[in-house]
Amino acid sequence: MRYKGNNRISVNNHTISFDDEGPDEAPVIILIHGFPFNKSMWNKQVEVLIENYRVISYDIRGHGKSDAGTEEFSIELFTDDLLGLMDFLNIQKAMLCGLSMGGYIALNAIENFPKRFNGLILCDTTCTADTPETKEKRRVAIENIAEYGIEQYANESIKNLFALETFITSKEKTIIIKEMIMKTSVQTLTATLLALAERKETCSKLAKIKVPVMIIVGNEDKITPPVAARFMHKNIPGSKLHIIEHAAHLSNIENTYEFNEHLLKFVSSFNQKPDKFMKRYLVDSRPFDSDKTSKYEQMEKDLNFKILKTTLTIKSKYPELLKYLEEMPDTISAEKDPKITLTILSSYYESLSSILKKYKSDHQAN
Repeated sequence: MRYKGNNRISVNNHTISFDDEGPDEAPVIILIHGFPFNKSMWNKQVEVLIENYRVISYDIRGHGKSDAGTEEFSIELFTDDLLGLMDFLNIQKAMLCGLSMGGYIALNAIENFPKRFNGLILCDTTCTADTPETKEKRRVAIENIAEYGIEQYANESIKNLFALETFITSKEKTIIIKEMIMKTSVQTLTATLLALAERKETCSKLAKIKVPVMIIVGNEDKITPPVAARFMHKNIPGSKLHIIEHAAHLSNIENTYEFNEHLLKFVSSFNQKPDKFMKRYLVDSRPFDSDKTSKYEQMEKDLNFKILKTTLTIKSKYPELLKYLEEMPDTISAEKDPKITLTILSSYYESLSSILKKYKSDHQAN
């Protein structure tokens, strides 16, 4: 029996909330969220996957709408929950996609239950255990949550989760993530921070991974930086690595266009699917070639990034030009027509660049 849509079931003595979407007989992809978020962080990925894949996204115990249960949190317990959910849904084999903590769970699962998985996507995560310094930071975070509350913890967290550009061009995304953190209980935050601090390394087992692997990381990720992704890529035979521009630790949310493009290409490159499940995306095609809105969004993001970079250059090196910034219009247009938005942004960027170029030229001449 298939439990399509949003459901709550009992697994390992706790209630787990999950979504099950897509065709019945399609290849299965399970999405595992990061800490301290919930399954809704994958909404934009679910949207593009469900036409050709059966997609399971779920709330890790204590997060979202899943109960915490009574057992002590650990990555091993989270892995048992994952396998319990798969068994309940009668899923014998699936591809795993995990971000940050979700990546820790995915690596633990494939190390201990390799026959249950046929592919692995590791996003903004690492195979290393916490260093003593990181453990200390988690201990201090637990104390601060108890003393100052969740909101301060949320405010401090989002500073490290997002690229600076995202706060300028897509502030609404930071607000959504802050709300997710705020809805997580103190008990879950504390228990999960302890579980993360005590997790074991999986780096020594990377060479034993035999399934196709793709590694994705935001180019500005401070929490699990590109160097960690490159290490995993080097040590997992045949793995693919993609560094996402305009993104930090939440690359799937900050640069959805580029993230989804790599995601779709990867999953379609090795899954054996009947023709009826290949309605739109082909292995050698660009997944979003027909999606004009996504193209415009990417072009807008690129322009905003250039504007931000130029603005920061002026603020840090040429403060005497700040008066010109105040005279210029907003960088983010309220226009609904993407063509008009791009025209406005292009004009803004050209004006900004022209001011800076002229000032440099005049200064050098003098």
